[in-house]
Amino acid sequence: MKQSKISRRYFIKNVSLLSGGLILACDTGSNEIKETLKNDTDVFSPNLFVELKSNGDLILTASRSEMGQGVRTSLTSVIADEMDADWSRVTVVQAPGDDAYGNQNTDGSRSIRTIYQPMREMGAMARGMLVSAAAKQWGIAENVCKTEQHYVIRTDTDERLFYGDLAVSARMETPPLKPRLKSPEEFVYIGKGLKSVDVSDFVRGKNKYGLDIKIQDMVYACIKRCPVTFGSLDSFDSSASLKVKGVISARQIDRIKKPFGALGGVAVIASNTWAAIEGQKRLKVSWNAGENESYSSDRYMDKITANVHKKAKLIKKEGNLQSAFRDADRIVEATYKLPHLVHAPMEAPNATAHVHDGICEVWAPVQAPQVTRKEVSDFLGIDLDKVSINVTFLGGGFGRKSKPDFVLEAVALSKMEQKPVQVIWTREDDIQNSYYHAISAQYMKASFKDNSVTGWLHRTAYPSIASTFLPGITHGVGVEFRQGMINMPYEIAHSRFENGEAEAHVRIGWLRSVYNIIHGFSINVFADELAVASGKDPLDFRLELIGSDRVYPSDNEYQLDTAKLKNVLRIAAKNAGWGKDLPEGHGMGIAIHYSFYTYVASIVEVSVINNKLKVINVFTAVDCGTVVNTDTVKSQLEGAVIFGMSLAFYGDISVEDGAVKQSNFHDYQMLRIHEAPLIDIEIVNSDELPTGIGEPGVPVIAPAIVNAVYNATGKRFRSLPLKAEDKFQ
Repeated sequence: MKQSKISRRYFIKNVSLLSGGLILACDTGSNEIKETLKNDTDVFSPNLFVELKSNGDLILTASRSEMGQGVRTSLTSVIADEMDADWSRVTVVQAPGDDAYGNQNTDGSRSIRTIYQPMREMGAMARGMLVSAAAKQWGIAENVCKTEQHYVIRTDTDERLFYGDLAVSARMETPPLKPRLKSPEEFVYIGKGLKSVDVSDFVRGKNKYGLDIKIQDMVYACIKRCPVTFGSLDSFDSSASLKVKGVISARQIDRIKKPFGALGGVAVIASNTWAAIEGQKRLKVSWNAGENESYSSDRYMDKITANVHKKAKLIKKEGNLQSAFRDADRIVEATYKLPHLVHAPMEAPNATAHVHDGICEVWAPVQAPQVTRKEVSDFLGIDLDKVSINVTFLGGGFGRKSKPDFVLEAVALSKMEQKPVQVIWTREDDIQNSYYHAISAQYMKASFKDNSVTGWLHRTAYPSIASTFLPGITHGVGVEFRQGMINMPYEIAHSRFENGEAEAHVRIGWLRSVYNIIHGFSINVFADELAVASGKDPLDFRLELIGSDRVYPSDNEYQLDTAKLKNVLRIAAKNAGWGKDLPEGHGMGIAIHYSFYTYVASIVEVSVINNKLKVINVFTAVDCGTVVNTDTVKSQLEGAVIFGMSLAFYGDISVEDGAVKQSNFHDYQMLRIHEAPLIDIEIVNSDELPTGIGEPGVPVIAPAIVNAVYNATGKRFRSLPLKAEDKFQ
């Protein structure tokens, strides 16, 4: 049998990851397979994600952006597990924004869900080739070999060959098209709590974030943008800015009219960050505010609230809701209102770009490197292969850094300045010129017959994310309704779902958990109100409302299974001690939600004493299928509690005369450490397909708090944030 050497260059050209599947194009007769890269003779690289050196060092590539969620550890540990590698010998490197590495968008809670299987196959491919090389060296059949912690072992003699010693000979082996995957019982890292590969560097401050990038001859830019979305520049006076030591110039930057394009404005160019920021503050600018100047979020809320109180666009219906309402013993209705939100990651947007010699190099904390690369290519009018995106660590993202407008700003300015430019956003820039989570109004109405719910009406109105891509959009789109609305899990014979009109006046973008936040809030609080109306225990009522064990049909391999939802609810209730006696002023609240194919239930205990609200305990149970790293899952859900509490207590972006009123963390607060509760997480053991975990823990927190407050005080709140006003006075 002909043996062939396979180079990384060949692999890039002939291997692709599509929709989570692995496709290998291996023509063992091709001369191209035999080419090798110079200075690479002691490295075994069976695929783009694995490099094994002859000294045993193993370099694994992570193709998703790291923003504290542990994805670099999780993805590479899957490769290492299937490869039977020694984790202590692993070094992780970040993939560039290249299609050869598959879809790299780090959003939608999709990383593990979509490329878990391909990463297993990458590791299994390497293991298979190492076994093949060892078997030939021993002159035995491959089935007499096993692998363990960087060694191939003869099962008949216990003789061992070190992976590093096999690196050169393994290069000659043909990669298996269908490598043997481990059974779950064989996993060493998958399903365990593995320490992050980056934790030591995090603690020591050695990781490189966007603002850590320094390039020779680089200048810094801070941009003043119109406070009203899509307003334009009239004139500016930079004389005061130019007096700041270090300021070089001030330049107009035009709006780039693309969904992720730059807003435009005036950029202050300087030799250091302080000068750029100070120069931006001293600019005197006159704006043409444009048509969004009349936007007031308060008046807009009144408008969309009115829209959900009248018949709206039909999205889905089942049974005959009109007859259910007509025959009802009792009708319960409620309206829920949630404000705009902003991502506010600890690291504000920033990007470094160098446009030169017909190419463009970018260094930036981006969640979507390939989207960024395409946007840059289109803007400059150069071929995609002339653009390189180097992904730095992200200091948080939450969806904000999936939108590379800040990168295009750096690219545009680098082209103007003909040198490397680093664009920096201040916190005020980030909060006042961002993409925002949609403001919303929800109207709910239900009918009872013989103390059972027979009818369910849900009307929702919010500006759609589609408006960012298609101007003139005034209604939601299909995927948004499937985020907790039309796929709500209750077994009710008659239901109707409608969408009211709502145009956009600011840039709307996805934020962690997206429309699950608004739908999860209204449905969970309304369910609690129905439990009170029925005189039933909220836990028993929800189990009754979910109804029989059933599986909803789906267009993919993931299906909503109500038995799993009831299971996490029962687990959370048991862990919380639901039904136990609580001190005066204390209450517990329930919320459940299914999102990103994951089942979550949270029980929250609060106290309201002397009109002060405190969250005491949060008990969350989650079923997310196969778990790669238990530590990561727990961390994500703990983070979701803090994120969800920040939204519930303080989250409010308000707009007046088209401009965002909030500016920094003094008026767009985050949860403080003294406000953090005790958090208990239980993960359901499962060997089914992995689902999403970064976002599903968020939607349950705010409604569980509101429901707990009701049980503690008898006061029902249908809008957020809770601490925006003196609601407990």
